[in-house]
Amino acid sequence: MNRLGEAASPYLLQHADNPVDWWEWGPEALALAKELDRPILLSVGYAACHWCHVMAHESFEDAATAAYMNDHFVNIKVDREERPDIDAVYMQATQAMTGQGGWPMTVVLTPDGRPFFAGTYFPPEPNRGMPAFTQILQGLVDAWQNRREEVLQVGGDVLEHLRERIDARGGALDADALDAAASSLNGQHDDEAGGFGGTPKFPPSMVLEFLLRQHARTGDVRSLAVVRATTQAMARGGMYDQLGGGFARYSVDRHWQVPHFEKMLYDNALLLRTYLHLARVEDDPFVERIARETADFLLTELRTPHGGFASALDADSVDQQGEVHEGAYYVWNPNQLMKVLGAEDGSWAVRLLGVTGPGTFERGYSTLQLREDPDDPQRWADVKARLLAARSQRTRPERDDKVVAAWNGLAVTALAQASVLLHEPRYAEAAVASAELLATVHGVDDGRLLRTSRDGVAGGHAGVLEDHGCVAEAFLAVLGITGDAVWLRRASWVLDRVLEHFVDPEGGFFDTADDVEPLLVRPQDVTDNAYPCGTSAVAHAFLAAAAVTGEQRFRTGAESALASAAVVGRKAPRFAGWTLAAGEAVLAGPEEIAVVGPAGPQRDALHRAALRRRSPGAVVVASQPSDDVPLLAGRTALEGRPAAYVCRDFVCSLPTTEPDDLEG
Repeated sequence: MNRLGEAASPYLLQHADNPVDWWEWGPEALALAKELDRPILLSVGYAACHWCHVMAHESFEDAATAAYMNDHFVNIKVDREERPDIDAVYMQATQAMTGQGGWPMTVVLTPDGRPFFAGTYFPPEPNRGMPAFTQILQGLVDAWQNRREEVLQVGGDVLEHLRERIDARGGALDADALDAAASSLNGQHDDEAGGFGGTPKFPPSMVLEFLLRQHARTGDVRSLAVVRATTQAMARGGMYDQLGGGFARYSVDRHWQVPHFEKMLYDNALLLRTYLHLARVEDDPFVERIARETADFLLTELRTPHGGFASALDADSVDQQGEVHEGAYYVWNPNQLMKVLGAEDGSWAVRLLGVTGPGTFERGYSTLQLREDPDDPQRWADVKARLLAARSQRTRPERDDKVVAAWNGLAVTALAQASVLLHEPRYAEAAVASAELLATVHGVDDGRLLRTSRDGVAGGHAGVLEDHGCVAEAFLAVLGITGDAVWLRRASWVLDRVLEHFVDPEGGFFDTADDVEPLLVRPQDVTDNAYPCGTSAVAHAFLAAAAVTGEQRFRTGAESALASAAVVGRKAPRFAGWTLAAGEAVLAGPEEIAVVGPAGPQRDALHRAALRRRSPGAVVVASQPSDDVPLLAGRTALEGRPAAYVCRDFVCSLPTTEPDDLEG
């Protein structure tokens, strides 16, 4: 057991029995590199990363490789989900030096942290023109010992590149800019298979949210058609778990047939919102079913004993022959279906689920797809239950039970909305429990926000900008379903910390606070990738806070965030979906809706109708009358009946007691 045995991160613990003398990132490791005059070998990954496991098994578990690493480097292992700031800095360097990035990320640094070599996965033996990992290490040691000036020159050049500021500011995202972005996205859509780009194909949840909002404002039928096509293709393919619900991280093929099987909390939280919001437009039981199954997946598969949500399920698991394979838990062959279901139902399931003799995946196995609705829904329900029971006897994938603040914030917001739109109290209970964990264990109530926790114990790393934005929006979502003003106070504290410690004097926000450990450079990424960047996350939270409080500082914060990312929204809209969605909310107001009156079916119906409104980014709070929440102040029930007030800038239309008056 090396010193990673004391780490909190599941990813670091996976490497605790490596013969490599790993360090966590920290002042002790950096000081040791200077003392020994050795380069730093920085290895960055995450617990559910398939190729991280491969490289660990091939190289980090190999005694000879480890011995060479220990003799010539100070070796540092980083969980990118625990330290997104470190990952961001050195991923930018990796992309600059190699033209690509990914995980595992392997970067070699000078003792003061300047990168002079970077890459991703390296094989143990030469392969397809790629040198062996040990050959690379030997070349780097030779360069460090015999060509030090060249190494330092490369490190200095990379540092200068990292310090170059890319000005993405571009003023407000007006209607013309948003419509142009929608037109660009609609032109990039894969009309045959759904989604955007080639392979691998990632679920474009944030882009779809923007297109739904743009459709709501303009009636653009093309935007709605793109959302409809992509959501159908994803949920009917193998990327969606047809038995247990939940989406995998991405598809390795164009048609969403074969996924990379890891399941991430952030994907499923964001996609839950996508399907919920599409259901406001589409009266389609299929869309609502996917939303409900995705919410149930969050509760059944990712919820932790202390109320939070785990980060991910691994892609790999042990198959029935005792071998570790990617996707082993999820894939089937015809014989397995026949064995569980019998000949008649088995043959029916083979046809229905697209299971073939050669297999659609590997080793004769197929993913399960549901390209058409079953002709016998009751028969499908019975078959599905039997297959799910049989699958439960397999070895389950490992779970990264680390609780990440930002991703839990995304889940809380989605589940809070789902609890109302799907009329399911369990979702509300789960949302409140996770929010309480963020407020207490993650330190908000103690005047800080920490990035991660595990087993109810907080980690030691400060939250970054995305944590503050997603958590603040989550607290406001819980305010919306509870009416408890404590959530407004908590959200306001989080956002005031952003204004005090994250502001860039030149406009926008840094990803790290000014009172935490400084890195080589201070990261500032305004592009949305797999989940919202910090800038777009705080834009949404600031808008929601302004809608509830009427406070100008929050509105100004949102406008500053959006202006700082406007150029990305105009030039690369696929990487600015959440920013563009916030831009639509600005144009809409957003609407502020107070649903006031005694709890019960009447208020629930008004609340549901208010959330079903298609107005982009509408903020809804349902509660008894309260002067502690500015949006609710002065709003009362009408003759004892719950009433809804639809407002913009705190100027409200006449209240209504009829749900039908709200929908639209």
